[in-house]
Amino acid sequence: MAHPKRKISKTRRDKRRTHDVLEFKQLYKDPKSGDISLFHRVNMETGMYRGVQVLEPKKK
Repeated sequence: MAHPKRKISKTRRDKRRTHDVLEFKQLYKDPKSGDISLFHRVNMETGMYRGVQVLEPKKK
């Protein structure tokens, strides 16, 4: 198994990890119902996708 010849400094290690940050998800607000859901996802409670009814809504 490969091992580094010299110790990697904390600065170099942290520079490599700068891209591992969680980002905020983009949300979509339906103009008709006002429901908020993730982009490119069907709202499972209402069955709507971008203002179009694609599934039967869940019954409670």
